[in-house]
Amino acid sequence: MDYTIVRLTDRPDMAETAARWFHEKWGIPLKAYRDSMEECLTGKGPVPQWYMALDGQRVIGGMGVIENDFHDRKDLAPNVCAVYTEKEWRRRGVAGALLDHVCKDMAAQGIGTLYLVTDHTSFYERYGWEFLCMVQGDGEEEMARMYVHRQ
Repeated sequence: MDYTIVRLTDRPDMAETAARWFHEKWGIPLKAYRDSMEECLTGKGPVPQWYMALDGQRVIGGMGVIENDFHDRKDLAPNVCAVYTEKEWRRRGVAGALLDHVCKDMAAQGIGTLYLVTDHTSFYERYGWEFLCMVQGDGEEEMARMYVHRQ
């Protein structure tokens, strides 16, 4: 593995870099990421939490854990969100390593069940996730797939 996986709480100096990176990938307002990361860094609980795969100081992949990833099933929480790997790093195990790290870290903090909304149909099964049900995304016309991972 020629990259490292870090939790934002272990690298608070990366908060602005991380917020900008996620904003650029997903188009969610920068302030939303900054606010969530600030809440993460205050240490009031395990959620929200943010993770990055780094090549040196460059973010090459990342994901977060938030209460609800903008869908109608508020009872299915917390959610892994904003899963992204830079194109040149895909097919090299970065996303799988991040997912494994996040699941283990959340379990160590007392959260053994995580949920994830996606339009992918087979990717997450490779990493121990199971299809649970369809959910309605906020402002979305099409239903999305909800997956669950139990540690």
